[in-house]
Amino acid sequence: MSEKQTDTAGMVIRIGHLYPTLMSVAADRGNLFSIERRCKWRGISTEVEQIFVKQTPDFTKYDLILIHGAADREMEIASKDIQHKASSLLEAAESNTVFLSVCAGYQLLGHYYKPFNGPELKGVGLFDMYTEGGSTRFMTHMALECNFEETGTKVLVGYENHSGRTYLGPKSQPLGKVLAGWGNNGKDGVEGALYKNAFGTYTHGPVLPKNPWFTDLLIQRALEHRYGKVKLLPLDDSTENAAHAAAHKLAMEFKGTMSAIEATPWKR
Repeated sequence: MSEKQTDTAGMVIRIGHLYPTLMSVAADRGNLFSIERRCKWRGISTEVEQIFVKQTPDFTKYDLILIHGAADREMEIASKDIQHKASSLLEAAESNTVFLSVCAGYQLLGHYYKPFNGPELKGVGLFDMYTEGGSTRFMTHMALECNFEETGTKVLVGYENHSGRTYLGPKSQPLGKVLAGWGNNGKDGVEGALYKNAFGTYTHGPVLPKNPWFTDLLIQRALEHRYGKVKLLPLDDSTENAAHAAAHKLAMEFKGTMSAIEATPWKR
């Protein structure tokens, strides 16, 4: 297919939504809604399959896999179950299936998560990283600088709420450089992880509706997983960009040690 192809109408993205009820905090399900809506506006069909505990599909059949946030108790259940899915998930990642993993979902795609109190929870090792729980939570509006071949340098905005401190190994790259917020661990100045077409991040919000450029990057790569090179038709993102600008302003205004709860305007 030509790189100049822009008519994606009639194309299909197959989406696997992993643990849709067990792991879906902080409005993360909105990420799926954002993908579906932006596809619909372009005439792209989405086929969504929900994947629950004790279900082990062939993950290589999907173009895009979503796994979102959860509390430690739900993570414990997911950690045990995801071991049965691990080999297929790793095979999908190696075949360039797109992954969006958020917070607890992000942590479970690493080697392990060790809560501040409680036993170590094993991950699948898709990302070369580990996470250890801290005694305090990172809660604030966040902004990070990302750079991709398709988009150039862009700012990703969202809201972080996690006690885990994540440390990347040499086989994982960070998603971006922290401009405001704590990021992976509050020390090394980076946030999230990248491996092939797998993206991990702590940004809630949900993250995709107010970052249309990132949503489109996931859609484009998911389509390319099935069809080869494509170029998406542009959309009117005036509303989304206004939401992005507002979130970016909040993050930059209140960056530092102040938590988002302390930083809310009505507390000033």
